[in-house]
Amino acid sequence: MAGTLDTLKVFYSQDMVSESGRRISPSDRKPRDVAEALERKGWPIELIAPEPASVADICRIHDVRYVEDVLELRRASGFGSISASVARSLPYTCGACHGASLVALKDGISASLSSGFHHAGPNGARGFCTFNGLMISAAQLLAEGRVEKIAIIDCDYHYGDGTQAIIDALAFSDRILHISFGLTYKQPTQADAYLAHLHELKDALAQYRPGLIFYQAGADTHVDDPLGGLLTSEQMRERDRVMFSIARELSIPLTWNLAGGYQVEPDGSIPRVVELHLNTFEEALRVFDLWSHVGTGL
Repeated sequence: MAGTLDTLKVFYSQDMVSESGRRISPSDRKPRDVAEALERKGWPIELIAPEPASVADICRIHDVRYVEDVLELRRASGFGSISASVARSLPYTCGACHGASLVALKDGISASLSSGFHHAGPNGARGFCTFNGLMISAAQLLAEGRVEKIAIIDCDYHYGDGTQAIIDALAFSDRILHISFGLTYKQPTQADAYLAHLHELKDALAQYRPGLIFYQAGADTHVDDPLGGLLTSEQMRERDRVMFSIARELSIPLTWNLAGGYQVEPDGSIPRVVELHLNTFEEALRVFDLWSHVGTGL
């Protein structure tokens, strides 16, 4: 399990990268930027190419006509445009989330370099989200009996309305605990309450005992994010450290994804967003005792 890990497995491939044409959101190209930054760091991280999610698995939670229309370029994606590049990438971003969930069940911890999930509801796209990879994977895990219950801890700045809509539509409320901090916390003056709530999750998760935690580690929670604005960089580190520590102390497998982050430079680059995501990886490596492997060549 996690105590004997040599590498943190992270799901990514170039197939997950697309060009939406929407400059305000870097979610289409962010997987590549974060993957390249991780490789430059030389940390004990193993990049794994995901298998694409099947149309059947996507249709477990989304309307069949909606799925077909998006993939066959008859309907706009969550970016508000019809893009062959985005449509091609969607099965891979969802597949990365599911591949990471399977590895987490074995290793205790994993990540996928995917974004754009939690606003996608049963019948439509919104807010740069087209298909809800969190719920696609959750539904598959539950259907296959790999877990009995799942917790989705959403620490993106925005409320996971699409996730909740799917839970309600499919009557999953008894098997999926969904806590989305974006429903309550919006201002820097709420930072202390936000972090206190995170600490309190340990008791809630200890009582609920999910078989897996999906953690949305959104970078748009940062106080300087133009579409967010709540926590400082150090407070975000605490957010991540607390979440990983709870999972490890309770021996609950956890997988996380990048979620949002919109600090885009005039030239289109996203160095501040990438740095925030790298901070999340640092905290995971430390909590799961992988930091000692940094620089050893593993």
